[in-house]
Amino acid sequence: MKILMFGRGVIATIYGWALQQAGHDVEFYVRPGRAATYGDAVDLDLLDARRRVWGQRVVETWPVRLRETLEPDHDFDLIVLSLPHHRLPEATAFLSPRVGQATVLVFGNLWTEPPAAIGDLPADQVAWGFPQAGGGFDADGVLRGALLPSVFFGTFGRPPTDRERAVRQAFGEAGLRLKERPDFRGWLWVHFVSDAGLFSQGLRLGSLSELVGSRGDLREGLLAARELLPLLQARGIDLRRHRGGVLLFRAPTWLTATALAWLTAHVPIARLSLAAHSDPDAEEPREVCRDTLAEARRLGISVPRLEAAEPHFALDVVKGQS
Repeated sequence: MKILMFGRGVIATIYGWALQQAGHDVEFYVRPGRAATYGDAVDLDLLDARRRVWGQRVVETWPVRLRETLEPDHDFDLIVLSLPHHRLPEATAFLSPRVGQATVLVFGNLWTEPPAAIGDLPADQVAWGFPQAGGGFDADGVLRGALLPSVFFGTFGRPPTDRERAVRQAFGEAGLRLKERPDFRGWLWVHFVSDAGLFSQGLRLGSLSELVGSRGDLREGLLAARELLPLLQARGIDLRRHRGGVLLFRAPTWLTATALAWLTAHVPIARLSLAAHSDPDAEEPREVCRDTLAEARRLGISVPRLEAAEPHFALDVVKGQS
């Protein structure tokens, strides 16, 4: 399969690497002028857990192909769109007249209704998924991250189409276990508020990396997410369909916070999932918290912990001084 990763961010790079390892033809679309800045290779330092529970460390320089243009008559089979949720409108507007015959995989967080999120992209050419990887680029440009063994895909109450099955097959060929979620809209929104709870505490401390091993701060993050569950119900989500997704927040926090603190302190994969997010100026955590709080206020849902953290993500906060 010929695959275009949209952007050269963390998720796009990790999965582009995994898909190319599996024999797929992978390129990256980057903004005009960025190719020279990025260069023709990426330095990787990854924990790859596809075959080993604790992860296998991969340190290599991976040659990549970058392009700064995309013509409507391109021959890509798949375009992977993995961006912060607030950048989706710009990306879909760019892709709509250039999608050609490709399938577009929307691969990340979502807080709007799915049809609205894809703009003018043809709905029958869109697939939906969610990554299980993370990390960050350090000051030297090295991508330090982790690739977990599974990846999520979903639909909205119907079986996958032929296009969607082809996308799943490509990721399966990359050694990833596929997890299917039939109510993907609800699943994505559960994940979004889960992020909002933890992000609010990470921002209060300076970055998500400060949550590593911190039982008290992790507990506050879990409680913040618990307060957001009524918001999901107000948006029409049946939480009974997502018992697994909300269990972490409904369970006693003395247990869950203790377990998370131990895992992030002692298990490399779990630790890296937070430790790599050390950028105090990262915009996505702030955008997630802003959008969640705005929706809670619109629907009249009380979310005191998220409101208390607002000084750390409000629009008038000066970067690096929150």
